[in-house]
Amino acid sequence: MATAGCSRLLTTLLLIQHGVEVGRYVSLERLVEETKTDYYHVLAECSQGWHEGANPIVPWWNYFLGFLRRAYQEFAALVESAPRRPAKAELVRTAIAAQVGPFTLADIRGQVPGISAPLVKKVLGEMKKAGHVRLVGRGRGAKWEVAAGTR
Repeated sequence: MATAGCSRLLTTLLLIQHGVEVGRYVSLERLVEETKTDYYHVLAECSQGWHEGANPIVPWWNYFLGFLRRAYQEFAALVESAPRRPAKAELVRTAIAAQVGPFTLADIRGQVPGISAPLVKKVLGEMKKAGHVRLVGRGRGAKWEVAAGTR
């Protein structure tokens, strides 16, 4: 059985090296374990006539491709059930709404890493139009405030 485990490990490694990365997210070893009766049956079938070079490979390919299909189906189910990450604009809105006192565009960018200045400006513009924030001052020294009663 140790040889079978090594071959499955090598199979996973080869799949990853060739861009089939489902094994990083779904346990391929577990999937084999769940279908081990079929797995060992197919191995036995494909081993017959091996020494004469007359062993059939099609049953193995059918098992293997079905196995990969099951792995991708399980991966799709994991992705669909994963909690959604808020959109960047929503992260900016949340950071702005949490401000106490005057704040700058740079303050928001510091609190939400990876957000561009144009996106922060866009969200501030939308929130200003909706009456949720107001601009205090002009130019480089301009600051923003969350409008009273919008928290």
